[in-house]
Amino acid sequence: MAYRKIADLIAARIASGELAPGERIPSTRQIMAEHGVAMATATRVIAALREQGLVQARPGLGTVVAQETPEAAPDRDRVVRTAITIADAEGLTGLSMRRLAAELGIPTMSIYRHFADKEELVLLMMDEAMGATPPPDLDPAVVGWRACLEALARLQWEMYRRHKWLAQAISFTRPLLAPNAMAHTEWAMRALDAYGMSPSLQFVAAAMVANYVRGTAVNLEEEAQAEQETGMDDAAWMRARFDQLEAVLATGRLPMIARFVASDERFDLDLLLDFGLQRILDGLEPLVSPGAASSPSGGRG
Repeated sequence: MAYRKIADLIAARIASGELAPGERIPSTRQIMAEHGVAMATATRVIAALREQGLVQARPGLGTVVAQETPEAAPDRDRVVRTAITIADAEGLTGLSMRRLAAELGIPTMSIYRHFADKEELVLLMMDEAMGATPPPDLDPAVVGWRACLEALARLQWEMYRRHKWLAQAISFTRPLLAPNAMAHTEWAMRALDAYGMSPSLQFVAAAMVANYVRGTAVNLEEEAQAEQETGMDDAAWMRARFDQLEAVLATGRLPMIARFVASDERFDLDLLLDFGLQRILDGLEPLVSPGAASSPSGGRG
């Protein structure tokens, strides 16, 4: 929405200190002229900033940046930890600056003194979560590269289980530069470093394993949200639809799936993760043997 984008721009100016407490913010007419919007949109911009506690009306002055009392200023680490607690319980969709401020019992403006926007907050949340889960204490020279990568992958899986929002926050195409997250990649590359791989192949191998775990973990938050909405876990959901499944299988069009269902074999995300992880590590085996290709494209370099 146009008004929300404009409000975010002004909020960022307040957070950076460009607009100081007590200073007038752009009027509705100035917002209309600068952004080419109607009076109704400009009015909603001011209202949105007021709802966040960032501005207040001052007789004779207009709308100004709200004053922040010293006791209202939160500790940055405490804000991040509280945001993680909210996200753990409600997912990233349940986390907003206003929700966070309400949980802390402080003005929303106090949050913006530390974080320009939600993206910066999520970056610090991610870094805090991964910092609390450092790479395992293993020596590649003793246990080998495979044991190291497998241990790191399982550690990351358990981390995603504790913080189901985390997989959604991580991107491998536009990564947030979090030092503690990067330390996981550094550790995996170090585990492969004694096997003649080029840095590019080490990096791609480390990222591939991490991306596989993260890709599987994306399902965890979706399942948690579905369970909150329906009151049923995945097993209960399947039982409620077993009659539908039997009807589909009774057509005879899916004999292989029917045979699997009849076998009553276990299938869940843990099994899926374990099976895929072992196949990925199997695929890396030839690349760590003498004479193996040392670049992702198969060349030497």
